[in-house]
Amino acid sequence: MTSASATSKRKRNDNRNRSLLGLLAWLCGLLFFLPFAWMVLTSLHSESSAATNPPSIGASLTLQGYREFFGATTGVSPWPPLINSLTASIGSTVLVLALAIPAAYALSIKPVRKWTDVMFFFLSTKMLPVVAGLLPLYLIAKYAGMLDNVWLLVILYTSMNLPIAVWMMRSFLAEVPKEILEAAAIDGAGLLITLRRIVAPVAAPGIAATALIAFIFSWNELLYAEVLTGVVAGTAPVFLTSFVTSQGLFLAKVCAAAVCISLPVLIAGFAAQDKLVQGLSLGAVK
Repeated sequence: MTSASATSKRKRNDNRNRSLLGLLAWLCGLLFFLPFAWMVLTSLHSESSAATNPPSIGASLTLQGYREFFGATTGVSPWPPLINSLTASIGSTVLVLALAIPAAYALSIKPVRKWTDVMFFFLSTKMLPVVAGLLPLYLIAKYAGMLDNVWLLVILYTSMNLPIAVWMMRSFLAEVPKEILEAAAIDGAGLLITLRRIVAPVAAPGIAATALIAFIFSWNELLYAEVLTGVVAGTAPVFLTSFVTSQGLFLAKVCAAAVCISLPVLIAGFAAQDKLVQGLSLGAVK
């Protein structure tokens, strides 16, 4: 009887702990979602309502901020910057995966000598502040004739995200069962066939997670795009800064632009949500 009571009490405690953890998870989720929800609400207000202090929650809603973002009143189209951002982000993400997967394969499944030193070298490239390399990169781009060129951003974003991608993919590929690779080698599969038909399907969640991280970092990058581009190759974050003018900060219009520019990242995150969770969990299990 005592044992049954102890078991029942333990189950009640476990249920209570799970409920508390679930409530805490919901509170954390709402805490992170609240700024974006507030930004969406502000984007639907008029400038006068958005500028009130404290902000007016019950003010009438309008789409004027979105109409101004899409150039209904200014005539300035946001599509060229958005296309530039998509080109730079997708192009760099494809290159990052094409380079990171073979490198991670060499560092995990077929480890090279002193692979830990190689991994530290990759990580050390991220220790230099981004602004410290701005002047040399500007001079190189100027002499190479690549200023205001979207392909320069593709190269820069690839070099910026490659170290992180190698670290992530190395963690994911380390979980690939060695027995499958040995069976493929016995069957005579070469490196390319092994990567395409065996490693890629098994590590698909990790590849999706790495691709999403690289895409988000590329899409959100502002400093290099602000300095190294101009009229032709300006990206969406650069276009967003153009709404802060000498006349003042038009909060509703800025929030509408921020919502529209955030949508590609949000859509990509929701579309790859299951793969992202699987990939990050796969890399964490040792």
